[in-house]
Amino acid sequence: MEEVVVKALRRVGSVVVAAGLVLGFVGPVSADVGAGGAVRVNQLGYGAFDGKAAYVLSQGAVTGRAFRVVDGHGRKVLTGRVGAELGEWNAKYQHVSALDLSRLWVPGTYRVEVPGVASSPAFVVRADGDALATSAKDKAVTFFTEQRDGANVVPGSLGRKPAHLTDRSASVYETPTFVDPDTDQTVGELRRIGGPVDVEGGWYDAGDYLKFTHIAAYSESLLWASTRDARQPDRKVLNEARHGLTWLDKMWDERSKTLYIQVGVGTGNAEETFIGDHDIWRLPEADDHLTAPAERHLRNRPVFRAAAPGKPISPNLAGRTAAAFALAAQVEARTDRKLARKHLETAAQIYAMAKTTNVGQLVTSLPFAFYPESAWRDDLELGATELALAAQRLGDRRASGWVRQASYWADQYLQHEAGGDTLNLYDVSALAHADLIRAARSDRPLVRKLTGDLRVQLEIGAKRAAGDPFRAGAEYANFDAVPHTFGLSATARLYRKATGDRRYDAFGAQQLDWAFGANAWGVSFMVGVGANPGRCPHHQIGNITGRQVVGAVVNGPNSAELFEEGLGDNLDGMNPCPANGVDAYAEFTGHGSRYVDDVRSWQASEPADDFAAIAVYALTR
Repeated sequence: MEEVVVKALRRVGSVVVAAGLVLGFVGPVSADVGAGGAVRVNQLGYGAFDGKAAYVLSQGAVTGRAFRVVDGHGRKVLTGRVGAELGEWNAKYQHVSALDLSRLWVPGTYRVEVPGVASSPAFVVRADGDALATSAKDKAVTFFTEQRDGANVVPGSLGRKPAHLTDRSASVYETPTFVDPDTDQTVGELRRIGGPVDVEGGWYDAGDYLKFTHIAAYSESLLWASTRDARQPDRKVLNEARHGLTWLDKMWDERSKTLYIQVGVGTGNAEETFIGDHDIWRLPEADDHLTAPAERHLRNRPVFRAAAPGKPISPNLAGRTAAAFALAAQVEARTDRKLARKHLETAAQIYAMAKTTNVGQLVTSLPFAFYPESAWRDDLELGATELALAAQRLGDRRASGWVRQASYWADQYLQHEAGGDTLNLYDVSALAHADLIRAARSDRPLVRKLTGDLRVQLEIGAKRAAGDPFRAGAEYANFDAVPHTFGLSATARLYRKATGDRRYDAFGAQQLDWAFGANAWGVSFMVGVGANPGRCPHHQIGNITGRQVVGAVVNGPNSAELFEEGLGDNLDGMNPCPANGVDAYAEFTGHGSRYVDDVRSWQASEPADDFAAIAVYALTR
């Protein structure tokens, strides 16, 4: 339980809040739940010739019962029998059974009906399944445009306005002291040690307005990798990747060899002489006009650094930040080799600053409990690998040296950190392995080791999926279930590309089915996708404006224990969502997990940049 509490601070700090989106929301769409149960489908849709996972959640046994599929006009187009039971979900819904929709290959809009049980939401079948993935990817990229900070915002559907222009001339502060490791409340006044520095721009991290190098570097790496690996150029992804890199470049001071890691402070101090980002609910542009003394660190936001100028940098930060610039170099080399070389040099400088001995607790954010990362050798493998690939593309003689460094850190990762996690914010080894296979393909022993570990990571998910009624490969009684799900799907694709082995293709597709609605709650965990997406994400702008935060990927289900003490109170300015305060998904709590779509449900409904970034990469075709 202690670990859960620490991870709970990951997104919200000491003031726990969430935001609503559609203010009148009172529950899931009516077609999704019937008197006897529910039918769960992938609400994004299915490719005509792809697998089509669907499930019946029921109170009584339904195996062998007839079901039918009807088109948009109510005409019956397919019949079948409910398949074998896959397990129990909870005390009320003790039966989960499979539906075989593989014969449904004609493009159109459909609904599954199980008489006496339920009918599904409408879903589509498309001739080109990749086009469905691309449509969802586009929405996830839109989320990044909605998260922009500074002058270069995109008004979009949220009516965004420039904000935090004072970040152009920000002061640098000493690392603060916190009341205890599990809170972001500081002790005493912040002590200014430098500045001004220009840190304007970038993206907000999640539903609030803090900005982190740790998150931005990870998100940047995935956006640039998506741009590089897509079969067709994607200008929208490229534009967002460039926007993010412009800010990341500001966070690295080449002259003094200083990496800045954070803009803003989460909560005020114990003495209550100032407040922080998590203490009030407002639109971001309001911060530039605050005047009260206690609001000074909202109007003029503090900047914090990873280490003193010229001192070694936490290896996780050095590795992933270098990777972001090196991936950018690989992409930009296609059209602008001068710019690509500039990015390569920035990546090389940052990578060379990595602290690799007596590492101790990693540096991620302030407080560390926001993002309690423990692995770092994977970040160094990724950084060296992307440097090697960029150097190979640009004809740089340092390429072979970086391949050797990447191989060394891959081996160190396999010895010390492998075997417990899969692709997500805290473990980037799957991407590192796949790219190192590309950079060092002639080293057959290394390739065997790397492909073996990719298979180990997939087997972690496949083993969980085999014992789960909805074939979920992530642990959804824990934080970050949805991004882990997208990470597993992405890893299945990376493995196939590296080996030609398609044994995990069906597993990867099932993970996307789960993320987009074929789960116990019947919810699509990406806002704007499907008939029943999350409607109340923790997002201040969306909540205040009452508009849909398109492409926001939420955490999804979490440990039911986190909700035992309630959801908390609404802050001033927060619009209640759902309007009636009723948990429409309470009856589907099961397997130790709960999903609550509520303005106060920070545990389940908060979106974040790293969530959207891994979705973009998983959906890249």
